[in-house]
Amino acid sequence: MRAAVLHETGQEKLEVLDDVEAVGFGPGKVRLRIRATGLCHSDLSAMSGVLPQPAPFVPGHEGAGEVLDVGDGVTGLSAGDRVLVCWLPACGVCPSCRRGQTHLCLAGFMNAGTPNFKRPGGDVFGFAGTGTFAEEVVVDAACAVPVPDDVPFEIAALIGCGVTTGLGAAINTAQVEAGSSVAVIGCGGVGISAIQGARARGAAQIVAVDPVASRREAALRFGATEAVAPGELDDAKHRITGGEGFDYVFEVVGRSATARTAYDTTRRGGTLCVVGAGATDDHLQLNMFELFFDEKRILPSMFGGGDVLRSYERAVALWRAGRIDLESMITHRVRLDGINDALDQMRTGESLRTCIEL
Repeated sequence: MRAAVLHETGQEKLEVLDDVEAVGFGPGKVRLRIRATGLCHSDLSAMSGVLPQPAPFVPGHEGAGEVLDVGDGVTGLSAGDRVLVCWLPACGVCPSCRRGQTHLCLAGFMNAGTPNFKRPGGDVFGFAGTGTFAEEVVVDAACAVPVPDDVPFEIAALIGCGVTTGLGAAINTAQVEAGSSVAVIGCGGVGISAIQGARARGAAQIVAVDPVASRREAALRFGATEAVAPGELDDAKHRITGGEGFDYVFEVVGRSATARTAYDTTRRGGTLCVVGAGATDDHLQLNMFELFFDEKRILPSMFGGGDVLRSYERAVALWRAGRIDLESMITHRVRLDGINDALDQMRTGESLRTCIEL
């Protein structure tokens, strides 16, 4: 079986190999044939070591495909079913799940420490317990979420992570109010999805902030009312809000510097929503007086907040209704052999989302 493997954390290139085997099939498991997978910035973060992940590993967690086989005890799935890969499945019984915060369930993270591939040279892990840069993968049954037959594989893959994360940040976590002002810092696939979520919620002004001109142009097509480079954000704040600051600011980069900028760009009493996944040693500094005096809500948003399965259903419904545009988010398509070119395109900001067709 073919798969793209990172041998050591810190390497920038993946090696596409044909001697990888998906392992672990048995009770409670399903074997999937991956048909399409998106390239998410979290894959780059895992490769560089910003996000912890044992190596060697197969990156990829934003995938979709069809069920090849189901293990004993698996219900609700059968061979031939069209599914998306949920990298953060809910166990249904832990305290977070019982509270209705299924996106905080740690069951999926526990899977990341168990190899689900092997090569002649030894075990290979799958990123976030999945590893969708492979033709096949074995995952827990809860990771395989059925999707309607009218949802193309590439659209289902995007809903599996980036779209759900961005939409959910605006809809579930921040709960953007109609008529409000919004700024989104970082306009890759997740940031564009946050823009679409804010538009769906009825925001009056949506300012997209990104250093890459092509991404700023794209943001306007997806619902931003204005798009500026980072150095122009302060001017936009004064023009649009009279210097008060935006009602909602989304940080979709995952760095303390941009989070600090986002805080300073949020009005007193407004909401800063932190969506980007950053490093454990990158600390955001706030003094105790401003934290008290400004009364700004700081809301982290992991995987879009809320119930993940409900968020998937909502994304499909909004897409069907034409309220969000997912097809146009796919700016590049490659086969697995072109994965390293796709990585470079994401690093430079050339792509919003690359669909890898397997």
